[in-house]
Amino acid sequence: MGERGPEESDIQPYSIAVDEDRLQRLHRKLKLTDLPTELQSDTASEWSRGPPAAAIHELAQYWIHDFDWRKAEAKLNDSLPQYMTSISVDDHGDYDVHFVHQKSQNVDAIPVLFLHGWPGSFYEAAKILKPLTDGVNGEPSFHVVAPSLIDHGFSGGSRTADFHIDQHTELVHKLMLKLGYDHYVAQGGDTGYLICRLLARHYPTHCLAHHINMSVPNEPSRTNHPDIYQKWVTAGGFEGLSDSEKLQLSNTQNFLKEGSAYFAIHSTRPMASAYSMTDSPVGLLAWIYDKLHVWTDDYKWTSDEILTWVSIYYFSTAGPAASFNTYYSNHHRRPLTAFEQAVEYIDVPVGVSRFDKEILHMPKLWDLTLGPIVFQAEHFEGGHFAAVEKPELLVGDLRKMFGRGLVEKLFPRRG
Repeated sequence: MGERGPEESDIQPYSIAVDEDRLQRLHRKLKLTDLPTELQSDTASEWSRGPPAAAIHELAQYWIHDFDWRKAEAKLNDSLPQYMTSISVDDHGDYDVHFVHQKSQNVDAIPVLFLHGWPGSFYEAAKILKPLTDGVNGEPSFHVVAPSLIDHGFSGGSRTADFHIDQHTELVHKLMLKLGYDHYVAQGGDTGYLICRLLARHYPTHCLAHHINMSVPNEPSRTNHPDIYQKWVTAGGFEGLSDSEKLQLSNTQNFLKEGSAYFAIHSTRPMASAYSMTDSPVGLLAWIYDKLHVWTDDYKWTSDEILTWVSIYYFSTAGPAASFNTYYSNHHRRPLTAFEQAVEYIDVPVGVSRFDKEILHMPKLWDLTLGPIVFQAEHFEGGHFAAVEKPELLVGDLRKMFGRGLVEKLFPRRG
């Protein structure tokens, strides 16, 4: 593969250490929380307007009286090998980048770049880190790199409005090169899906394949994909979809109608909600917990999981609302947004895992418009946060995708 050694002097071990004053300030703010009034509703529809006040009150009380950030902080530091380095982005300057880097004991392991989205973070990699690096029964193992995207977690802030998905892509690519991984694969959903696609588009000689657990392809037509269009017509189009695909498509339409207001706010008027997210920890909790609840497939979150997740945003370097910047910059990028770039056919091997309760589902056949599909899996369980909800399925899919046949093709020395 031609790996080269990392520039050790500029890659430093990192431990999360939130200043005690910030922690005490959080507790003071939590004690001053006022909750909104809400309409009476029956149990079945109590989440239809957002998180119920009773659920948020219970979590806020737990945050004040029972949640131990220092314990959570120590667990993150003990279980996730973290580092900090500086990466230069063309025309944008240098950025501090926080990342998890777990190397496999197998020297021939495949470097994989794990990319989160919103409202996720590097924390999503916690359950898949050891299984990916270990490998099982001759199946592939991986060196795992899980960065905090700029404006997220403990990486720096973007500083300018023209820091687009393109710049996120350039930065994580350069991080992989800096770590000595001239050739690697990428995995992601949400914003991570977009970055995976742009890595394959802009750096195909380095990002040799990508796996996504959310795909948003365009509908094939006579002009853009005539062969796939013919398959679509022959299969009966929308009428020929399976019952599960019809239900998934219906759920997608409902999400776009009833569940995507956050996307519009982040993309158009981010500062309108940024004050609440920054000033009110309970406001931030409600904004994020809403997604953790409705975007998962009945996943049984513990209070400690939720509050660790939200606390990472609250204590983030660039601030709790900085993550909105990605939406705004992408929405106003010209001539093409990241979504418009991501739907183009990219001639780099791609694998797709479809989890049943993912927020966006297009017909499975449309995935063929994305590039050479080398792996597809359909899981009738799981939701938007696959690495957290169904880590064993996501890890299994990566092992299957990068079985001996594809490994021999992409990484001959590993065959």
